[in-house]
Amino acid sequence: MEVHKVVAPPHKSTVAKLKTRLKETFFPDDPLRQFRGQPNRTKLIRAAQYIFPILQWCPEYSFRLLKSDVVSGLTIASLAIPQGISYAKLANLPPIVGLYSSFVPPLVYAVLGSSRDLAVGPVSIASLILGSMLRQQVSPVDNPLLFLQLAFSSTFFAGLFQASLGILRLGFIIDFLSKATLIGFMGGAAIIVSLQQLKGLLGITHFTKQMSVIPVLSSVFQHTNEWSWQTIVMGVCFLLFLLATRHLSMKKPKLFWVSAGAPLLSVIVSTLLVFVFRADRHGISVIGKLQEGLNPPSWNMLQFHGSHLALVAKTGLVTGIVSLTEGIAVGRTFAALKNYHVDGNKEMIAIGLMNVVGSATSCYVTTGAFSRSAVNNNAGAKTAVSNIVMSVTVMVTLLFLMPLFEYTPNVVLGAIIVTAVIGLIDLPAACQIWKIDKFDFLVMLCAFFGVIFLSVQNGLAIAVGLSLFKILMQVTRPKMVIMGNIPGTDIYRDLHHYKEAQRIPGFLVLSIESPVNFANSNYLTERTSRWIEECEEEEAQEKHSSLQFLILEMSAVSGVDTNGVSFFKELNKTTAKKDIELVFVNPLSEVMEKLQRADEQKEFMRPEFLFLTVAEAVASLSLKGPPLNNV
Repeated sequence: MEVHKVVAPPHKSTVAKLKTRLKETFFPDDPLRQFRGQPNRTKLIRAAQYIFPILQWCPEYSFRLLKSDVVSGLTIASLAIPQGISYAKLANLPPIVGLYSSFVPPLVYAVLGSSRDLAVGPVSIASLILGSMLRQQVSPVDNPLLFLQLAFSSTFFAGLFQASLGILRLGFIIDFLSKATLIGFMGGAAIIVSLQQLKGLLGITHFTKQMSVIPVLSSVFQHTNEWSWQTIVMGVCFLLFLLATRHLSMKKPKLFWVSAGAPLLSVIVSTLLVFVFRADRHGISVIGKLQEGLNPPSWNMLQFHGSHLALVAKTGLVTGIVSLTEGIAVGRTFAALKNYHVDGNKEMIAIGLMNVVGSATSCYVTTGAFSRSAVNNNAGAKTAVSNIVMSVTVMVTLLFLMPLFEYTPNVVLGAIIVTAVIGLIDLPAACQIWKIDKFDFLVMLCAFFGVIFLSVQNGLAIAVGLSLFKILMQVTRPKMVIMGNIPGTDIYRDLHHYKEAQRIPGFLVLSIESPVNFANSNYLTERTSRWIEECEEEEAQEKHSSLQFLILEMSAVSGVDTNGVSFFKELNKTTAKKDIELVFVNPLSEVMEKLQRADEQKEFMRPEFLFLTVAEAVASLSLKGPPLNNV
């Protein structure tokens, strides 16, 4: 077999290496490549388009696209108006704030966002987290003004954090919320949100402020004397109607408009019923009078000092991460369906600035909602103009239609919330996780039960902690396998995976499948020493020639640090004492360079023991050792 020489990597200065590493870490998409070789005018235009994606599609916008966007915008507005009111109550905020949050943020996103299908507004999970975390220290009933100030301040911090991740290109931080974590977290939050709506669905006036399942159910059954049969009848009827329309639209996607318009229709019909029969005088609670007019400025309500600063910063951080993860995931989902690209960093900046602006205009945390975005996509949205149409519709509602919501019953808002969040319980995805990865399933269950029995933030923290523990285990206990030859070929594979693979007498071939660093070097030392001893014992029992060569297949070793270099040095000393030669196969350039610098005396990085493939190493070294029976 022809043996190919392993060449040293080309020399690179420290500055060049650092530049390459930073580029690959923070700019893997190389956003500046579009400017190379372009005239200054083109560069200026592309820079403006990069910062404001609306400039990319606006020059080519047509009346045909406008018709599609108007239809989809009006459709999602019919869903956004009742959901905005409902989610604001879920966050313990005045209902009008939910409509404010469906007016300004979509306009900002239409200018800065890169998704064509993302429908922006308040979402159930962020509303739940915001309300529950702030309510731990401030009562929305006893001190509503301070609670509102803290909500706007938390929104500012959420937006600042989100935009900072995009500007500094640190989006990989949100990747710590794995799919399993999100599925468990969303499912648990959906259960808690639904149970919280029992207050409105049953007509209870004295209800627990805690969010876990046991206090909620205790509160429900301790106040059975407050149950209102009128409220229960109305709630059950509209809940069944909303669930039926949702089921119909899922079975027949072309009828998406049925479930999209059902919440608004429910609000209209229930409001008329309450007004005509004066049901508000018979135990059915209503929203009450809402303030007319557009968003009042709220920058003077933001609090950046005082005893509640830590609370709003923590709340902003948690809601910012969760809402950002949901928004980007939804945007990428629909971008994949329509075969276009969504820039994650630009989305972070867009969603972040949207919330910063929103905090100054009486809005709370907003992001892209899956239910609204799905309706937007099904309704035929072509561009972000659908968000502008929705925003204009909400503006008209704020200016002229607010008196019509005075008699809207709270029970219908509860039914709308239950119908919206029930879709967050993804049983098929949970079953798929169980089939693929049992540890991920455990993480999912911890997130689910942590949210249900502890709190939203504690459940999320436990799941993220377990995910980090899994990563640490993979780093500190990397995979390392013994390789054998598949007879009749020059292919070497894992002995435990390929049963036909055979050990080569005199050789121990190990494959290290991770970087070697301070976190795993001791483990690798112990594991390698054990394999050498086991191999020597096996050779002695089978009366083969003694172990002559330890071959390390290093194609998957992407990097080493000083501890990693020490590992190879100590391993060379250990093998030398046993008269075993240490052989390296296909070390990558960075690894090879560091090992060569550390081996000034040429003790273990000798050219005669460097090979490109295991087959070449065995074929070449077999001439120096005892004859091989299995090759």
